Amino acid sequence: MTTSTIDARALDELCVNTIRTLSMDAVQKANSGHPGTPMALAPLAYVLYTRVMRHNPASPSWFDRDRFVLSAGHASMLLYSTLYLTGYGLELEDLKSFRQLGSPTAGHPEYGHAHGIETTTGPLGQGISTAVGMALAERMLAARYNRPGHEIVNHHTWVIASDGDLEEGVSSEACSLAGHLGLGRLIVFYDDNHISIEGDTGLAFTEDVAKRFEAYGWHVQNLGEDLALDSLEAAALAAKEVEDRPSLVILRTHIAPGSPNKQDSAKAHGEPLGVEEVRLTKEAYGWPADEPFLVPEEVLYHCRKAIDRGREAEREWRAAVDAYRQAEPEAWAELERIVEGRLPEGWDSGVPRFDPADERVGSTLATRKASHSVIQWAAERVPNLVGGSADLAPSTLTLIEGGGDVEKGSYAGRNLHFGVREHGMGAIVNGLVLHGFRAFGSTFLIFSDYMRAAIRLAALMRIPSIFVFTHDSIGLGEDGPTHQPVEQLAGLRAMPNLYVVRPAGANETALAWQFALRQTNRPTALALTRQGVPVWSPDDVPADAVERGAYVLRDARDGREPDVILIGTGSEVHLCAAAQELLEADGLAVRLVSMPCVDRFHEQDDAYRDSVLPPGVRARVAVEAASPLGWHSLVGDQGAVVGMETFGASGPAAAVLEHFGFTPERVAEEARAVLERVGSASVRG
Repeated sequence: MTTSTIDARALDELCVNTIRTLSMDAVQKANSGHPGTPMALAPLAYVLYTRVMRHNPASPSWFDRDRFVLSAGHASMLLYSTLYLTGYGLELEDLKSFRQLGSPTAGHPEYGHAHGIETTTGPLGQGISTAVGMALAERMLAARYNRPGHEIVNHHTWVIASDGDLEEGVSSEACSLAGHLGLGRLIVFYDDNHISIEGDTGLAFTEDVAKRFEAYGWHVQNLGEDLALDSLEAAALAAKEVEDRPSLVILRTHIAPGSPNKQDSAKAHGEPLGVEEVRLTKEAYGWPADEPFLVPEEVLYHCRKAIDRGREAEREWRAAVDAYRQAEPEAWAELERIVEGRLPEGWDSGVPRFDPADERVGSTLATRKASHSVIQWAAERVPNLVGGSADLAPSTLTLIEGGGDVEKGSYAGRNLHFGVREHGMGAIVNGLVLHGFRAFGSTFLIFSDYMRAAIRLAALMRIPSIFVFTHDSIGLGEDGPTHQPVEQLAGLRAMPNLYVVRPAGANETALAWQFALRQTNRPTALALTRQGVPVWSPDDVPADAVERGAYVLRDARDGREPDVILIGTGSEVHLCAAAQELLEADGLAVRLVSMPCVDRFHEQDDAYRDSVLPPGVRARVAVEAASPLGWHSLVGDQGAVVGMETFGASGPAAAVLEHFGFTPERVAEEARAVLERVGSASVRG
């Protein structure tokens, strides 16, 4: 054995132990966190970042970099320590402020807080599932833009997943689809440490994970307890050689290795080791026990060689891009827009207009059908618009005509088939968006509950994912209360950073899609009808109807100050219009307001909000075939809300709506009662 070999091995061990001790110290200083897993997986992180991954810490947004996702987000100090050591811009002070308010080193990795964090993780199962979307995006972009001799999209997605990640159902959905699609650029290391918060994982998790993933169609390696650096590297390289299947590498680790009293214990999982145990563990490593956050100079120097390697890799890629640009100027111009997060100039001009006088449109049209037409318009103008459904495309009407299907070995299409996997679909859509696509996933509104965690992460990350929900009320009819959404709209509107748009007709639907695609830092949920609704003249729907959130669709006759204001969303706007006619027959001045996006309306300035809902007009009725939660802030204490206080019922749509009081007569009756309470007008004969 040569001196240089001994020195290299000693340096490797020093680097691994630096990751371990930084993680221990940060968790201890914060008096909060998960030290055991970062300690156990330090060898893996070290190998990935210094030997295997193609990345450039000095240019963390380089497009063709490998992506790394710490799905086991509770082990965040593993990521932060490694990002600091390899030069991603985190400082030692950031590690010392772990889990503190305003620190980039949050309790779980948060997208946008620090370079090198590719997606927010923490809710178990979300990271690995989002990574499936990233790996799928890489294959789709490669299929579209690579040419013989010009492979400018050529990278891998690496994941560290925990027992908890694999227990969560969302990972089963996403990993099943990854195997079906043969996503060979996806490589997952499974940390099989046998520890959960409650104790040994054997309390609840005894399945054969290797056989499960083999059944999914994955390539599986099991290293057992062999965490030697060369073995980890060899396994990673072997996984890279498998192009037609995603890879799972199983590691039997021991949580908090070296800790004399807490190794392999649940106590090392979810709480600091304790000052004395940190000291004892450092002594076991041969580490100075009384020097917290110690980083030997040779460790920092060695780890930051990743910067030089990364710069060279990016330089080679940019040289390849120069050649590609010369050979394929149009393809590069399109890909460059995706790389830079731009949409084509003028893409949003010529928004479809639906005229009820046009025989091809007709007087009534379900907003899901209008949406289908608008999707074709958008797809023609936005090349990176892709999407799919949870086995409901014939019902949600979201197929891109002529777009082709994404299938195993054939990734150039635009239509994704997620199967009955709503939760996995939501996470995969997020991964596609994080990788440059404008992506949507569709299902019935009731099943938004299945994918709520993924929607929430899109909102938390402020990424412009689009979620298309049809069959948006009890108006779907015969399928009954199991499929009729009631509380879903209120729940989605309660989510910060998420725009919920429920258009009243075809022309609002066109504007809703334009609005959703214009977003750059917020996801959008579209709620669309199953049943036909009247088509308003496009001249009655202003171009900023959705941007403003609400507008006066039909004002009181003769320009009179309204006695009462009727506010509706979606299909109920037309109900309000019929009620308006009944009230006007009584001589009342009635304003009809369509409010497709409550969130946007609340964001408008006082002057605009007051122009739509004058403060002096306290007689207000809001109508929505859903939970009334949230509407009282708009109608006031003396106003009324016609909504759903119970679950729905099975029956023909018209009968169900009448049974629950969604009739023009009921709305008019509520308006008269409100006027009587407010005392703002008297019925004129």
